[in-house]
Amino acid sequence: MKNLSSLFVVALLSGATTLGAYKLLFDENSSFSNSKNVVSVATPNYSQNVGLGAENIDFVDAADKAVHSVVHVKNVSYRTVSNPILEYYYGYRGGQQQEQIGTGSGVIISEDGYIVTNNHVIKDAQNIEITLNSGKSYKAKLVGTDEKMDISLIKIDADEKLSYATFADSDNVKVGEWVLAVGNPYNLNSTVTAGIVSAKARNLDTSGLQSFIQTDAAVNPGNSGGALVNTRGELIGINTMISSTTGSYVGYSFAVPSNITRKIIEDILEYGMVQRGMLGVQGSDLNPSISKELGLKTSEGFYVGDVVKNSGAAKAGLKKGDVITKIDNKTIQSFADLNGYINTKRPNDEVQVSFLREEKQMSTSVTLSKNDIVRSKFKGLELENLTTADKKKFRINSGVKISSIENPRLVQFESELTGAVILKVNNIPVTDMQQVNKLMSGKDETQGVQLEIMTNSGQLVRIII
Repeated sequence: MKNLSSLFVVALLSGATTLGAYKLLFDENSSFSNSKNVVSVATPNYSQNVGLGAENIDFVDAADKAVHSVVHVKNVSYRTVSNPILEYYYGYRGGQQQEQIGTGSGVIISEDGYIVTNNHVIKDAQNIEITLNSGKSYKAKLVGTDEKMDISLIKIDADEKLSYATFADSDNVKVGEWVLAVGNPYNLNSTVTAGIVSAKARNLDTSGLQSFIQTDAAVNPGNSGGALVNTRGELIGINTMISSTTGSYVGYSFAVPSNITRKIIEDILEYGMVQRGMLGVQGSDLNPSISKELGLKTSEGFYVGDVVKNSGAAKAGLKKGDVITKIDNKTIQSFADLNGYINTKRPNDEVQVSFLREEKQMSTSVTLSKNDIVRSKFKGLELENLTTADKKKFRINSGVKISSIENPRLVQFESELTGAVILKVNNIPVTDMQQVNKLMSGKDETQGVQLEIMTNSGQLVRIII
């Protein structure tokens, strides 16, 4: 897995409370072409620019559709502020309630008031207030959230049918396509900025989603949770992050693709929680250097370095050394491509995996397994998710458990480490096996990995393996 964290300082849009868009009655037969404008040049003239500049594209209709579906979100929370002087001299143990307010953006996804936003913009909110583009305000309630993907669903009870956004197929978005970002940066309501799609399936090495749409449309604090739309005003993403050393926009912004957002919302509405499917492979992206090292003739695709025991991939016959090139009709060139597509699927969904094995093109059907029951091996350690009993025993909420040890260097410590919990990998706190798989993906057996472990006796130890 490519680690871009050294290239980007990714700032979650601070204090932003912003809502995203979703159309409950999604027309499966809709056609999602990427551009209405096609330039056809019979005889190329290299003395003049061929293409469509921003001045030749009408953004008015798209902006008009989007601004009426994008809302302003006010997040109100309270904290108790103590006075140490009063406590010391007078024994005063009370505290003063201090109001904290965050503001941002969001998108209406149904005429009856469902709204999607980033999780980080409404997290810990005690009151959520939504203001429509018309100026009307409503109290909102939280319906459900997915902290990993930073998407939340809230709802208002309005006294009218609301304008809402229509989801486009984010898989059909093209690099170079014109897009609009709509939101409320710095409390400036209904702000529209234009740019192009700079990259797709962008991997930022975060603990959750690793398949962002990157754009150069200006996004600032307050845009978080707002809409990224195409030139037809259709939703292709929820603006979530910026790359910045200052906290303000400096050229790059990132959005959760609409297909992933749509699946999360459907899960929350149907199941009350997000259903995660897992293919069951670990490995690394390919490039000419890695391909040469592995003795492969191809330099495109995802190299399978390990297959998770009892996963769908294992049952379908995928093996170490296979190179995944496609899933269904989706070309796979990186882990971000693979992860982004699988994140639109649920456990028991079936996908068609095309792969190279010893230079032969092969294909197999894989039934995705449930993500919370997986085990995985890395450097002679077999790892699994924590159970409720494990969390209670260690008094922790996250981590992964070491279920067995085969690493020769650690066998002498087997009694102490078997059943112990890994809390951090390379100083990054881990939550579950899905995140560990992402952190491990792309690392070979020669790379040292630092682990912070809570042993069975409750001691914290750090080792490098």
